[in-house]
Amino acid sequence: MMNLLTDIIHEDEKEFSELKSIIKRKIGFNCEDYKQPHLKRRLAVRLRATESKSYRDYAQMLSKSEDEVNKLKETLTVNVTELFRNPETFDSVRNNVLPELIKQKGINKVIKVWSAGCSNGEEPYSIAIMLNEFLGHSIKRYNISIQATDIDDDSIAKAETAIFQPKQLEKIGQERINRFFIKKDNNNYQVIDEVKKLVKVKRHDLISGPKFSGFDIIFCRNVTIYFEQSLQEILYMNFYNALNDGGYFVMGKTETLVGPSTQLFKRFDLKERIFQKREKI
Repeated sequence: MMNLLTDIIHEDEKEFSELKSIIKRKIGFNCEDYKQPHLKRRLAVRLRATESKSYRDYAQMLSKSEDEVNKLKETLTVNVTELFRNPETFDSVRNNVLPELIKQKGINKVIKVWSAGCSNGEEPYSIAIMLNEFLGHSIKRYNISIQATDIDDDSIAKAETAIFQPKQLEKIGQERINRFFIKKDNNNYQVIDEVKKLVKVKRHDLISGPKFSGFDIIFCRNVTIYFEQSLQEILYMNFYNALNDGGYFVMGKTETLVGPSTQLFKRFDLKERIFQKREKI
C-alpha cells in the first residue's frame, strides 16, 4: 500500500519540526504531545488540499493565510460524534453505575460528572438526558453538575448552544427527541432548558490546564488514543485524582489503562471500558 504522505510530498524531519513550532505558535496546539504518525496523517490532509510539496511549503502558506490556520485547526481537532454514541456504554452506565452511585450517595444529593473532550456537546447532553431518565421526578432533589470541557473554541461555542443536526440524533429515537428537544426553524434541534441547565461548558486543556477534583463520574472517550503513552499515564492519574473515592471512569472502546493507573482502578465493566477508583484504605 502506498504511503499517501511520502508519495505526495517531500518529507523532511527538520522541516516537520519547524512546522510543528509554527503550529504551536499560530494555534496553540502542542504537536509533541500527540502520536507522530497520527499527526502526520492529519497534516497530510491539508498538504494535499493546498497542493503543498513539502512541510516547508505548507509552513510558508500557514504563516500567511489565516484561512488556512482555521482549516488546519479544524483538521487537527476534528470531532465526529453523535448523541448516545456507543449506546451500549450508556446502557451500562445507566443500569449498573447509576444505581450503585445513588446508593453510595445516601442523603448526599450532589452529583458531579465531567465530560472531558466534549466536542460539540453530544456526550454531556447525552449524560444529562440519561440522568433525567434514570432519576425521573426525583431529579429535582439532586444538585447535578455536568462539566463539559474541550480545547477547541469552535466546539465549545457549539456545545453552549445545545443545538444539533438531525444526523447527530440518529441513535436516540423519536421518543427522546420529542421529550428532550425543541425543533428549530432550520430543522435542527435544541436541548430543552431543563436539560441544558445541567451542563456547564468551558474551555480546558487536558494537558496544561488546571487540575479538577470532586467528580463522581468522568467520561473521556476517544481522546487519549491520540496521545503518546507517557502522556496517557499522566492523564489517567489526573482523572484518578479528580474522582471521588469509588468514582467511575469511562474510556473509549479502543483505549486501555496504562502505567500506575492500572493498579489504582478496578474493573467495573471491562467490555464497556468502565473502571472504578479504588477506595483509600
